[in-house]
Amino acid sequence: MTRSVTVRVPAKVNAQLAVGAPRADGFHDLANVFLAVGLYDEVTVTPADRLTVTCSGPDAAQVPLDATNLAARAATALAGRYGRTPDVHIHIDKDIPVAGGMAGGSADGAAALLACDALWSTGASREELLALCAGLGSDVPFSLVGGAALGLGRGELLTPVEVGGTFHWVFAVADGGLSTPAVYGEFDRLTAGTDVPEPTASAALLTALRAGDTTALADALSNDLQAAALSLRPSLAATLAAGTSAGALAALVSGSGPTTAFLVADEESAEKTAHALITSGTCRSARVAVSPAPGATVQRP
Repeated sequence: MTRSVTVRVPAKVNAQLAVGAPRADGFHDLANVFLAVGLYDEVTVTPADRLTVTCSGPDAAQVPLDATNLAARAATALAGRYGRTPDVHIHIDKDIPVAGGMAGGSADGAAALLACDALWSTGASREELLALCAGLGSDVPFSLVGGAALGLGRGELLTPVEVGGTFHWVFAVADGGLSTPAVYGEFDRLTAGTDVPEPTASAALLTALRAGDTTALADALSNDLQAAALSLRPSLAATLAAGTSAGALAALVSGSGPTTAFLVADEESAEKTAHALITSGTCRSARVAVSPAPGATVQRP
């Protein structure tokens, strides 16, 4: 019987995304407070004659199925490190919005890495897996770790963040995606000629997370890429306004967008806000989730 391994991996929201000026390598220094949220992809790897990728679920047609897919790159990276060929079939059961600023591709990369590690019994340490994640992309290490963390550097240098409670969110999914490089390029255009400060974590936000204080967290949420995302997709302003009018405590673009995130008081408020967003006609769908959520996890039979 052919053995397979399935890993479940969460989406993320940036409670804070502070962005510095562009570096010589083209990246930006960040102070990125990640929260994993309970929307998940599941990635299954099975031995095969060659590396292949398939995908099912919402927006599956938008997911690349070639060697550029982060899950395929993760399998290739791990195989290369341990001197083997990445002969697996990778199936992605997708529920995280595609190109939505919630690290769906990064999540799949982390999940495939962990799944192949389990399938091949490589014995890789957590530090080795995190190093491979960092080589795949800035958000991939957090997808492996989950929970809550402060990401420095380009987001890959993680420090765990204490969270003292559960936070309720609504995510409004927009039509189409936004390219992360395009949003960073627009950020550079909008801030050209200005003194972009060094990114630092918000003390008020970290305190709110530790205390589990939803109201204080709402006051401290921030995203330096929001103006750039709104510049490229002005229609997102109407979505943000619709969620706020429905009673959300805070509204912001999730990461590089175009998904928008709404922090709400409780489960009842989340359902009300999601309904209002859908009926507003300003988004394609609305999803309810809580944070924090666990990182990439092997699903036991």
